[in-house]
Amino acid sequence: MRTVRLHGVHDLRLHDEPRPLTVPGEVMLRVQAVSVCGSDMHYYHEGGIGPAVIRRPMTPGHEFAATVVDGSGGPFGLSDGTLVAVDPAQACGQCEQCLAGYPNLCPNVRFLGSPGVDGGLAEYISVPPGSLFPVPEDFSPALAALLEPLGVALHALDITRLRPLSGVTVLGAGPIGLMLLQVARVCGAAHVRVVEPRAARREVALAMGADSVHEHHSEILELTRGRGEDYVLEATTSPEAPEQAAQVARIGGRVTLVGIPDGDQFLMTAANARRKGLIIRMSRRMGHVYPRAIELVRSGRVGIGAIATHHYAMEDAGRAFQDAHEVPDGFLKAVIYPGGLPESR
Repeated sequence: MRTVRLHGVHDLRLHDEPRPLTVPGEVMLRVQAVSVCGSDMHYYHEGGIGPAVIRRPMTPGHEFAATVVDGSGGPFGLSDGTLVAVDPAQACGQCEQCLAGYPNLCPNVRFLGSPGVDGGLAEYISVPPGSLFPVPEDFSPALAALLEPLGVALHALDITRLRPLSGVTVLGAGPIGLMLLQVARVCGAAHVRVVEPRAARREVALAMGADSVHEHHSEILELTRGRGEDYVLEATTSPEAPEQAAQVARIGGRVTLVGIPDGDQFLMTAANARRKGLIIRMSRRMGHVYPRAIELVRSGRVGIGAIATHHYAMEDAGRAFQDAHEVPDGFLKAVIYPGGLPESR
């Protein structure tokens, strides 16, 4: 089968390898669509995220959808051809964090598409049935793949504990930011403002329900006459954005940091955050949110399909990653199709 492996910084190669065997107790999948995440780009551009460093060639891809094959899903009620979204995180279920209800913080997690664990950017992969979520028949593979980042946005709002009719500002109108603004709406925000330096992305944010868009975070303070915002959701790769979030938040406000900063460091002035008495949460991956993510899309409460803007065949994976790095005009999210580009997307 064909698989893509990341050997190091900007070194992505297409390989021909033996098709994997179905692991006992798992389901064999034929991968249909893989969307490229911001964390994939940290591996691509920096060679790692904190201590998770590429030490041998790895297959990236943790946002993906696939179909069941080889009759392997039969024992689990999954017939061949069933399109499933795949939760890439396989928590141990036994540690202190898992038993307390925080599988996203499991220190023993096996996470598909991270160093040491191959992901979905291959034609076939074997996955435990508990990680598979069948999607409605009208979901495309690309839409099903985008349920993973939507789950990240859902989890971020879960830990933010947004009070209905409170104000929200989202920093960043990339894929996660655009999902955060929509989920905040569903959660009852009185308004959602978006700060984004790229004009084209500001326009997308407006189309997806933002009440106002702003080029610079200082505009939020001007708009609120210095009061600041009730809740600030940061979804960028900028090391300066957490400090901007703290500046935008009101006294006693809440800041949730969702983005992964370039260089694995961020800035935040201690005096400002302390004197405001800010509640600051770090959002990591997600809990058990896939059923809710599926229902949000199925019911039309959120619209995420338009976030998949650029589409690539498997042999063009290198170009997909380069585009995700360079961000050409109109780019939001790259989707790679290991089985070939579909006629309709």
